[in-house]
Amino acid sequence: MDFITLKNITKTFNGVDVLKNINLKIKEGETLGILGRSGSGKSVLINMLRGTLDYKPDAGQVIFNLAICPDCLAVESPSHAGEKCSCGGTYEAKEIDFFNAERKEFASIKRRIAIMLQRNFALYDEETVIENVMRAMSDENDYEDNLYDALDLLEMVQMNHRITHVARDLSGGEKQRVVLARQLAKQPMMFLADEPTGTLDPQTAEKLHNTLIEGVKDKGITMLITSHWPEIMNDLADHVIWLENGEIKEEGEPEGVVNHFLETVPVPEKVENPEIGAPEVQMDDVKKHYYSIERGVVKAVDGIDLTINKEEIFGIVGLSGAGKTTLTKMLIGLTEPSSGKIEVKLGEEWVDMSKSGPLNRGRVIPYMGLLHQEYSLYPHRTILGNLTDAISLELPAEFAKIKAIHVLTTVGFDENIAEGLLNKYPDELSVGEKHRVALAQVLIKEPKIIILDEPTGTMDPITRVIVTDSILKARKELEQTFIIISHDMDFVLDVCDRSALMRGGKILDVGTPDEIVKQLTADEKEGMFKN
Repeated sequence: MDFITLKNITKTFNGVDVLKNINLKIKEGETLGILGRSGSGKSVLINMLRGTLDYKPDAGQVIFNLAICPDCLAVESPSHAGEKCSCGGTYEAKEIDFFNAERKEFASIKRRIAIMLQRNFALYDEETVIENVMRAMSDENDYEDNLYDALDLLEMVQMNHRITHVARDLSGGEKQRVVLARQLAKQPMMFLADEPTGTLDPQTAEKLHNTLIEGVKDKGITMLITSHWPEIMNDLADHVIWLENGEIKEEGEPEGVVNHFLETVPVPEKVENPEIGAPEVQMDDVKKHYYSIERGVVKAVDGIDLTINKEEIFGIVGLSGAGKTTLTKMLIGLTEPSSGKIEVKLGEEWVDMSKSGPLNRGRVIPYMGLLHQEYSLYPHRTILGNLTDAISLELPAEFAKIKAIHVLTTVGFDENIAEGLLNKYPDELSVGEKHRVALAQVLIKEPKIIILDEPTGTMDPITRVIVTDSILKARKELEQTFIIISHDMDFVLDVCDRSALMRGGKILDVGTPDEIVKQLTADEKEGMFKN
């Protein structure tokens, strides 16, 4: 049964059509996959179907075929027409033009739509996991019923072992699973998932996929899921559309559409036998221990010895929770080591990064750049402002523009598109485009040591290859050293010269990426390869 019909949908931002004459039918209980590059219009379409007023179509209609109770205006998917409502009324079939509906009908529909957004965990940080889930439940239900329902949902998302943990202490993958439980607690008639696994390691992503199948797809809830990863389309979708430049380029069975999309992905070119310099980063017996009420002493980093050389592209790999991000925070001075020594070479002098102040690590930090996996841009500055004055890069106006366009093309934007981005604001970009701008923000200052924490999280396969090439090019032309934190072993194989394998806060081995692959356990292979 048809549930949603999109008729001639066009959406324009600042004179640019981001969706162009979209015509689409979504059936009740169907899982529709939306495949495409960053900036193709996926997130715009998802936000439009969510009912976000800023995404109201400039032309065309979003038509919902619903069952609605005339007495209380409760809505259900169309197959419920003729059934009794909890208020005592009877659901009646009705076709509603979503953005032109009466205010109360619009609100009733929107309440029955759940969404998981990219890089947005939307949790109450100071509350426990179980409290977060119960907050999403109806106050009309009995407290005890809500409690047991919440426990069932947390068991489904494999988070029942964390029910009393405070949300801020969870890993990114754990937070994402709690968000999923919260959204399912709303008992939606439609579930929207916008790149829900973009920043997760493949093993955690697989758990989330299974929960989406069990908690959404198998329950007959209509689902739309956007992704630039073909594996997600094959695993979850019944029907797939491929968006490109705001238009439906192809639609049909997942396998056929996915294969055609993959044919457009280039292969990165890796430089053989690059010239590597002398040691530039030295870590000796570095430890970071902290105390948790629930877990006791946590050894996030436990006795690391590591040397990274000038102009080397060095990968630190491991599953979520291995200690990778904590290690890099200590390297750049964002957190203090519990013990041990971290030194970075500046000119001919070694500087102790564990010592604060302008005469110690303060001298080195201006020559280091960090792209954190939870990056953010300045929302009230244009992209040009984000790339220049917002990061204290003071340049003459014309030179700033030229340099900004150059660095945007380096991270995968076409030159004409890059120029058009300069006067836009971050909220006008897709999450994948913001990710590339954040990377450009790091590169434009031309630091000598660049730390990239999960740099491929929200990048489509084509942009991923472009960024791989840009890292290799930057190393050669600007003599930069890259430290890449990743659970994406395919990316590490493409770009890194050497890698360290972390497990339980320790480094198990250091070698070429190919050598590291041989040291991976079955779980690590499953968790660090997308295929």
